[in-house]
Amino acid sequence: MSANENLDFQFAVANTEIIVSPSGTLETFGATIVGYVHVAELMDEVGKCRIRTGRMKLAKPQIITPSAYSEMLLEGFGEEARKYAEWLQENEDALRILRYGYSLRRESFSEQVVSRPVEAVLEEAKKDVEGRKDPFLALVHGVDEPWDVSLVRLFWDVVNRSATKNVREMAAKHLFESGARAGISDDVRAEIEKAFAAAAVDPGMVKPLGALLQRHGAFQAYEERFFEIVRRHRRD
Repeated sequence: MSANENLDFQFAVANTEIIVSPSGTLETFGATIVGYVHVAELMDEVGKCRIRTGRMKLAKPQIITPSAYSEMLLEGFGEEARKYAEWLQENEDALRILRYGYSLRRESFSEQVVSRPVEAVLEEAKKDVEGRKDPFLALVHGVDEPWDVSLVRLFWDVVNRSATKNVREMAAKHLFESGARAGISDDVRAEIEKAFAAAAVDPGMVKPLGALLQRHGAFQAYEERFFEIVRRHRRD
C-alpha cells in the first residue's frame, strides 16, 4: 500500500460511524447475508450525498489450528514472532482461533445521489432501517472514497459480537478437539464421543475406548483426553 493509499485508508476508518448495527449474530455453521445502507457526503459538491445499498456475504467461520496460524506468523517476521509461534504451538489445545471472511454481493448493489444535507439523509435512513426490523441490516456513515473501507468496519463490528457464540456452538460439537482437526469424519467422531462418555463413568469401558481409537487411527489425536480418563479412574 502506498503512502497516499495508506492515508486514504486511515482517513476512511477515522470517519466511519456505524449508525445502526445489525442485532443478529453470524451463523456458526453456514454463511450469513448482511445488508447495508452507506451514506456519504460528496467531496466536491456541497449539500449532496451518495446513498449506496447492497449486501455482504459473510462466510461460515473456519477453524485455524494454532500450528497453522503460527506458520503464517513466521512468514517475514522476526524473533518475537517466532517466540509467539512457539507459545501458540505449546498451548494448542487451549486456543480457539477462527477465520472470518466476506465478499460483496454486486447483484444487489445500487447507488443514488441526493441533494440534501447529510444530517437529514441519515435521519431518514435511520428511520427506514430501524423500521424494517431486519436483524441483518446496517446503516453506515462514511466517506465517499474509499467508501468500502467502511464495510471493513461493519464486518469487524458483526464479527466481534458473534465470535463468542460461534466458539461456544463449535465447542459444543467438539470441533476444536484434536480429532476434528485431524480430519476424522463426523460419524467416527460421534462413535468416539459415545465411547468417551461410557468410559468416563465405567472403568471397564476404558480398554474398549482405547481399542476403538487405535482401530480408527485416532489414538494420537485423542491421547491426552484418553489418559486423563485413565488418571481420573485411578484417583477414584
